[in-house]
Amino acid sequence: MRLPDNYTHRLIDCLTRSRLSFALYRLPWTDECYFIVQASEEVNTLDDITELNGKQGFVIAPFQQTKEHPIVLIHPDVTAYDWPEISQAVASLKYADAILSCKPLATVPVTTMNEEERYSRYFAAFNRFMEPLKNKSIKKLVLSRPAFCSIDENFSPLETFVKACNAYPRMMIYLCHTPVSGTWRGSTPEILLSGQAMNWSTVALAGTMPIENGVEPTEWSDKNKEEQAIVAEYVRKIVKKHGRKTFEKGPYTARAGQLVHLKTDFLFQLKETGFLGDLLKELHPTPAVCGLPKDKAYQFITELEGYDRRYYSGYVGWIDPEGHTDIYVNLRCMEIRSTETKLYAGGGILPSSEVRSEWEETGEKMKTMMSLIPVKSN
Repeated sequence: MRLPDNYTHRLIDCLTRSRLSFALYRLPWTDECYFIVQASEEVNTLDDITELNGKQGFVIAPFQQTKEHPIVLIHPDVTAYDWPEISQAVASLKYADAILSCKPLATVPVTTMNEEERYSRYFAAFNRFMEPLKNKSIKKLVLSRPAFCSIDENFSPLETFVKACNAYPRMMIYLCHTPVSGTWRGSTPEILLSGQAMNWSTVALAGTMPIENGVEPTEWSDKNKEEQAIVAEYVRKIVKKHGRKTFEKGPYTARAGQLVHLKTDFLFQLKETGFLGDLLKELHPTPAVCGLPKDKAYQFITELEGYDRRYYSGYVGWIDPEGHTDIYVNLRCMEIRSTETKLYAGGGILPSSEVRSEWEETGEKMKTMMSLIPVKSN
């Protein structure tokens, strides 16, 4: 994929600093992208996932819904497909030339923390997470952490989007901005809910290994197998509850960038598509980003992980009960700020987990995003 013309490029970058809400996304194994803009500056926030029932638009939702981090649904006042249409669409936006005069966002202090300090915080959180796992009050937990990369005034969100599209053909790539959520860019391999009419799918994705010297590993540890089985069993129960004529494929090794995961596909039919929000409420958060039992793991993470995940490990994508829906878990993502990007990654923790290997796994996942960020010029 190539960048669009310079005018479109500049305008989309400036939209990330505007009061308008928009999303740009590309589905796996495709070359074209979709563009959605809400014409009004009013932000459409939802108080509960079930409010997505019967709704159409691009949704970005947090891991933990709060007043500060609500579900946001971008209404598709303007839609376009592929760069020629997108260029026409952005040029026709009201006040397009004024948007081009956007100023950089207000500068915020750069987060400074060396590697030793970051590891020390992660180590403490890991030990907190191990307690309920070892006493078996919780079966599985997902521990995540943030990292920060400095950027300068020449940083282009759209350029990182295009780079990601070219680097990761197997992933859903998106760039989304709303005045409430801020600006997010992600490369996610995990479908939360996809389909149309009667035919739908979701996945269980867990277990991670790096690809070394271009060779995909084939032997999975017992820890990875157990983690994937936990996620698959959770998804299986929900699919059987809501769907019919279910079909299951896997687990099998699936590549995502320079990593591989264990994946199980679930195919099923829905009688009624007007209640997708109800289904999403049961699927989110999956054990792949939270744990089991779901409610206990969710409460533990929100209280004791040690930082706010915001929209990381929530979900993003297009929802349309009358057409096609493609919603993904918000993984391998970055939050774009004025002077830095905040990166997020996590991994499943079991009683057999070791802190150093879990730290390294999250580091490998962050490379998916770090490789797309240009080194800040001095």
